[in-house]
Amino acid sequence: MAYTILELLLTLVEKICVILVFAYLVSRTTYFQEILDKKFTLKNQAFMILIFGAFSIFGTYSGIQMFDAIAHVRDLGPMIAGLIGGPVIGLGVGLIGGVHRYFLGGFTCLSCSLATVLAGVFGGLIYKARKGEFIGVPGAVAFAALMESFHMGLALLLARPFEEALILIETVSVPMIFANAAGMFFFAFVLSNLIRERETAEERDQYQAELERKRQELKIAHEIQQSFLPDAIPLLKGFELAALNLPAREVGGDFYDFIPIAEDKIGVTIADVSGKGVPAALFMALSRTVVRTNARGNPSVAEVIEAANSSISADSKSGMFVTLFYAVLNLKARTLTYVNAGHNPPALFRALSSDIIMLKARGIALGAMDEIVLEERMLQLDRGDTVVFYTDGVTEAVNEREEQFGEERLIALINECHGLTAGALVERIKSAVLAFCGGAPQFDDITVMILKAGEAEDA
Repeated sequence: MAYTILELLLTLVEKICVILVFAYLVSRTTYFQEILDKKFTLKNQAFMILIFGAFSIFGTYSGIQMFDAIAHVRDLGPMIAGLIGGPVIGLGVGLIGGVHRYFLGGFTCLSCSLATVLAGVFGGLIYKARKGEFIGVPGAVAFAALMESFHMGLALLLARPFEEALILIETVSVPMIFANAAGMFFFAFVLSNLIRERETAEERDQYQAELERKRQELKIAHEIQQSFLPDAIPLLKGFELAALNLPAREVGGDFYDFIPIAEDKIGVTIADVSGKGVPAALFMALSRTVVRTNARGNPSVAEVIEAANSSISADSKSGMFVTLFYAVLNLKARTLTYVNAGHNPPALFRALSSDIIMLKARGIALGAMDEIVLEERMLQLDRGDTVVFYTDGVTEAVNEREEQFGEERLIALINECHGLTAGALVERIKSAVLAFCGGAPQFDDITVMILKAGEAEDA
């Protein structure tokens, strides 16, 4: 008896290879994919019933004749069909396999046929109970083992003579339960991998779509933000202006601006919002608008920015702030009146003495406090004097050794290149910073603005 059981077991396990090939090929068909998506049509349901029905018949013919019965994997087709396609498909496959088995005859034909039909029905009921969600590998294997145990019980209950049925069950029960459970394991394993692949592909596609959507949004945000920067550099009698903004991301928090104040006055602003990305860009837009609004009517420089701070503080709920340097250039008097709200002090190169003066003044970043008081200062600009406005993205730019570009390098560069035009000096500073950084990523926005005094209007 032990030899017979071993022989049955080995023969039935051979069928696993066929099951694996069948599972792989069927699971890649369009109709099968539609069933997994719960998109049921007459065509894909008929396809599933016929294919798995044929597989059930194969399970009968690939078994081993024992007495007047066959040790088989016939029930595997209806079980799988029910688990993945529901009661209709499960019943259809069970009927094909069951009716075929019934007409083969034998004293177990009724019990075997009924078990095959019920295998599809029970699989379909599990599908309904789980609302179309696959039961998983462990659940499917347990179902197969229990179904074949139920099959053995039906044979003992219905097959006659009972003594022959008992001998048959003793012989085939272990290999049949094992073979059907093993076959279910491999099919369920293939199916589970397919479901994971589909879920991964769907998540990847969703991620790519979301990424593309965000790229488009950032592109639009970048275009909108760039529109807030001046379209052109104003032409000033007796002075040169040049500016550059290089965001670290698609959008950033740095900005510069030129604000018409009067016929012979122009406001110049450079600012750096705390943070990066879209929030900083939104805060930047708010700050720029507020400064421009308060500059109307030609109030004093300090009054403009103190009023701007009150508006920014009232509207800011995020804890963000902006450092800002604001100055008004009087073209006729050739004076620069300025306040510094916590910003990097611009560097003033004096042409007559070749000295570098940092334009410091007492002040605090806008949005940090509800009420601030700023120190207002004024200086005279002579021919050749050059003011370099910048944000900390210049001095705090780091290279691959994590060294900062620093204020000293900037001052040395100004001393070396002060004879260049304003536009050329901007490009020289940009090139120097990027060359210093090398392959290190840009972590902060880089903004530079140059004001260079030329010949006086009455010279």
